[in-house]
Amino acid sequence: MPLIDISLSKRRLFLYEGNKLIKSYLIGIGKMVTRTPTGNYVIVNKVPYPYSWPGGPLSPYGTLWMGLSRPGYGIHGTNRPASIGKMVSKGCIRMYNRDVEDLSRRVSIGTPVTIHP
Repeated sequence: MPLIDISLSKRRLFLYEGNKLIKSYLIGIGKMVTRTPTGNYVIVNKVPYPYSWPGGPLSPYGTLWMGLSRPGYGIHGTNRPASIGKMVSKGCIRMYNRDVEDLSRRVSIGTPVTIHP
């Protein structure tokens, strides 16, 4: 089973299959006052085009939301690609839309997610 390891200090999301690194993605993380929470979670849902629609303007969550087992937090796309790599979110993990879509194809609901400093 794949697992997701998120390093806040590196601003990277790492996807592993067992001990093998499959892929690494640049991410945006929470601001100083709305830090991304550390801990162990799982992906609980996947919602395409949250609060928007295909072909229309994207919401701040971009083309895909993957909710975490900590309510209100998730891994999602963005309507502001220039924000990736920065401390800009309200605590969520922000990715380029193409990257969150790629990640979503590689993981399923129930995939473990570890977030650490």
